[in-house]
Amino acid sequence: MATKKKSHKPKPALVLGVLSVILVVLAIVFFTGGGREKVERFIDANVPKVPAVAGGPAETKTVTLFFLDDDDDFLHRETRPIVAGPTAGEEAEQALAELIKGSEKGLLSPLPPQTKVRQVFIGKDGVATVDLSRDVAEKFAYGSTMELAAVYAVVNTLAFNFKAVKKVVILVEGAEKETLGGHVDLTRAFLPDYSLVAR
Repeated sequence: MATKKKSHKPKPALVLGVLSVILVVLAIVFFTGGGREKVERFIDANVPKVPAVAGGPAETKTVTLFFLDDDDDFLHRETRPIVAGPTAGEEAEQALAELIKGSEKGLLSPLPPQTKVRQVFIGKDGVATVDLSRDVAEKFAYGSTMELAAVYAVVNTLAFNFKAVKKVVILVEGAEKETLGGHVDLTRAFLPDYSLVAR
């Protein structure tokens, strides 16, 4: 006569014990491994990266800027260090920003100090396109001499310092503008003119 096999039901205390151990393990994993990884990702995504510079401080390049003098109508040279690279366009933007910032030797900047360099693009054809903020036209009342000086301070600064630049086009807020103050036609590309520079 076959005997019935007794079914072994797990004891409630044992089941609860196993579940408790599993919960403890999961809690440890969550609060150590998983939690830390999420925090690190959050920090990486929000803290700006500072590019590492091999060998210490950033490499600099000396540029020549062109300012006005109270005593004459010529442009006068002044040298200034800028950070080198990574592209000629970015170096050109820095050079113009220094021009706008003004002289360190008591000369005059022909550009309003509120002016911002929006972008400089140097094409393969040698034409540098300079995009300035509207302040260059709105924050100054140009006479004919000052307007000519403003244009050629920009043109000569770029052409003198960057061999790839042969001509310069000046835009205001990304668009062609006829003049800054009614005297110099900005709808053409400018060649550098060093006859305006004091010897």
